[in-house]
Amino acid sequence: MARYRAIAADLAAKIRAGEYPPGSALPPQRELSASYGVTLMTLRQALRELSDEALIVQQPGRGTFVAPTPASYQLGSLRSFTEDLRDQGYLVRTEVVSQAVRRLPARVATQLRARTTDSGLRLERVREFGGRRAIHQVSWIAPPYGEQLRDTDFTEISLYTALSESDVRVDRAAETIRPDVLDDRLARLLDEPADAPVLVSERITSAPDGTIVVVDRATMIGSMMHISTERAADRLSLRWGAGR
Repeated sequence: MARYRAIAADLAAKIRAGEYPPGSALPPQRELSASYGVTLMTLRQALRELSDEALIVQQPGRGTFVAPTPASYQLGSLRSFTEDLRDQGYLVRTEVVSQAVRRLPARVATQLRARTTDSGLRLERVREFGGRRAIHQVSWIAPPYGEQLRDTDFTEISLYTALSESDVRVDRAAETIRPDVLDDRLARLLDEPADAPVLVSERITSAPDGTIVVVDRATMIGSMMHISTERAADRLSLRWGAGR
């Protein structure tokens, strides 16, 4: 067996045995090459093998990490990403990229059933878990709710929790999820290569009286997420549609 294949097999066995848990960093390449008694070139061949098997993720400038266990995106519940991920045992960090009351773009105004002269709170966030930036999300909160939340610290609180604490009740959402690839701007924000596969969620959340409260667009790194749902005998909770 080629030396690099033997190293890849040994590292894979250690990863699967939990010696290097999901999301953890592998030792630096020079340290690994010295411990195996091989050149950096040979070690990098082994790491390419592991990368091809989706066991590791190499992040330029940061190091090599064991691929995290994909998080489950629950379609059957109306909760925030943070709540879902924390319930699955992930430590989640939220970075607020921007947070400001702005004039509604025409498309968003239509979705919110508002006027284009109205203003809403535009909230842009990046979520990190498993050692990677994995979710980019832009939320538009309808007037007058957005004004109430303009000074909220969204690094510490979810949008749904903030709405609840402001006595704004939401009880349903219509959501569409489709495959896409990263554009250049989001690739930079998520530390991923452009054209990396992603899942894009577009969600419209409403109050019990039908008032639209939030319009969301979330971009999720494809290798970090999988979709799960529950089906009941008396209803269909997941609808499949052709891509456009």
